[in-house]
Amino acid sequence: MDMPSFLFYIMTFVILAAASSVVLLRNPIHSALALAITMITLGFMYFGLEAYFIAGVQLIVYAGAVMVMFVMVLMLFDLKKEVGQVTKGTIGALMKVLCGMALSGIITWAIRYSSISTELKKPLQNPAEQMAGVKILAVQLFTKYVFAFELLGALLLIIAVGVVAVARSRGGTHARD
Repeated sequence: MDMPSFLFYIMTFVILAAASSVVLLRNPIHSALALAITMITLGFMYFGLEAYFIAGVQLIVYAGAVMVMFVMVLMLFDLKKEVGQVTKGTIGALMKVLCGMALSGIITWAIRYSSISTELKKPLQNPAEQMAGVKILAVQLFTKYVFAFELLGALLLIIAVGVVAVARSRGGTHARD
């Protein structure tokens, strides 16, 4: 069952608005929230396009783990002081717009004249074979590499505790009064 076109366009608009907000908002926490909205909506779009594994990875890894890490990094800074140091000027704004336009042009040129555009037009040969790859990945991850998988989870927990400890000692948002 295909996703209805109007739902696709609504999610596309939400993604573009939230992604633009990531760059345009001055408060880093608000930018992180806009990035989370972008990632969650993109995950739902993958789900609507019947790419269930990619949707799950998008929601769990990017919208979950990566966003937690971004917020932990933001905890290291005194946000009121950092936001106050942002300069406001027309030259800086003009440079941002010019750099954005140049980057957009380079990306458009690279996609147009590369093999990506021809590869995207080819239909999938056998989508069922690709699902077998996901099953193989899961079996390998939870049997042969289960120790590394658990070790990675413990490492992420240690990093989270370390970030909170450093933020408290440096006077970040969780500093003790």
